[in-house]
Amino acid sequence: LSISVRETCSKNVKVRKRYIASILVFLAGISCIGAADFQWSAPADGIVSTENGAAPEGFLWIAPGTDKVNALMFAFQNMNEETLFKMESFRERMASAGVALLWIAPGFGQEWDVNQGIQEPFDNLIRTLAEKSGHPELATVPLIPFGHSAQATMPWNFAAWNPNRTLCIISYHGDAPRTNLCGYGRSNVEWGRTRNIDGIPGLMVEGEYEWWEARINPALAFRMMYPESCISFLGDAGRGHFDLSERTASYLARFIEKSLEKRLVNGKLVRINPADGWLAARWHPGETSRPAPARQEKYTGCRHEAFWYFDVEMASAAEARYAETEGKHKSWIGFVNPDRTLIKYNPQGHCKIVTKITPDADDTFRIDAVFTDSTRTVPSDMRDNSLIDVKYVSGPAISLGNNRFRVDRNHPTWKNPRRRGSITLCAEAPSDCRFKETVQEIEIILQ
Repeated sequence: LSISVRETCSKNVKVRKRYIASILVFLAGISCIGAADFQWSAPADGIVSTENGAAPEGFLWIAPGTDKVNALMFAFQNMNEETLFKMESFRERMASAGVALLWIAPGFGQEWDVNQGIQEPFDNLIRTLAEKSGHPELATVPLIPFGHSAQATMPWNFAAWNPNRTLCIISYHGDAPRTNLCGYGRSNVEWGRTRNIDGIPGLMVEGEYEWWEARINPALAFRMMYPESCISFLGDAGRGHFDLSERTASYLARFIEKSLEKRLVNGKLVRINPADGWLAARWHPGETSRPAPARQEKYTGCRHEAFWYFDVEMASAAEARYAETEGKHKSWIGFVNPDRTLIKYNPQGHCKIVTKITPDADDTFRIDAVFTDSTRTVPSDMRDNSLIDVKYVSGPAISLGNNRFRVDRNHPTWKNPRRRGSITLCAEAPSDCRFKETVQEIEIILQ
């Protein structure tokens, strides 16, 4: 009994020390690691980034007080990876699930081509952070690859080369597995005849205002080619390419929670049997009739046009997003100069609105948005401009609220000449009884 009590007390002391250490490191990081967004950092030795001529750096967040990490979600720098990993509501969910977050900047391994020597530096980075954080289990926990746009092919390919380490896969506003339209614009990596992601739940998310059928079709084809795969899909109704809403983040969090519940059994990963899941029809923006989601054996819709879901909860949550837009109108947003004239909208641009801003003496700046007509060239009074909220997406800035931001010179990209002067923001307006949710991105070039 005395030995048992001693061991229990020792364990409790270790937990308290770890909690205190996390707080101290968190506070100490305020001036050195992206305004304390992450507690630990380490270089990915063995990789030299073409962006800054140095090793990419991994930034790790673990919820203070975490006794044991259950999984590690990682992403390379692009845009919405940063949005998600800094989102307070998402972090709260990951804290409850015991999931740590690793953001690597600049990114590397877009294709996850192991022939380029990326696997070993990545594995070494995780081992280094496991030691620095005092969480040795980090080196062996299941991994969750996440990527947005140009980084959205990576999660599928990472899992194909690391099937026994991958908990689940999330490709956000991006790609299907083995797509011929990689977000980075080059050819995909060939998996070979026997490599697959069978039994690993994967989620592809596509925004309504970035819709492209040619991106969706390869995902459906993959499901038919690999019947043991578990590919889910969320049509991000009312959203675009550069944004990530709280409710979409909530869906991603639930997908991760389900993956932990279903796959992590006694500390070991088990394969998902797709026959145990549900099917729901793929979404077409603007459609008014859909077959009801159902268990695999009871689904009456076309199976070639359906995606897999864990259960009725996940299928129904996706259906609810689609139903919310039914019969509602579009609205459009533009940004204004200080003299209230509209900033030019370029329909051919990647980021459709770009402007240069000189911050005030205190390193702050303000950017306002208004509703416009469909051309984004004429202001419109169809909706109240007070509905619009301008939110941070990525880059060296901190949101101060009320459409005001401060330049963040401690942000990791400040050391990167390619990215230092670029900040991405997004104006968002909620849905109501008449209008759909709407968004508009803007790139701020600092002068």
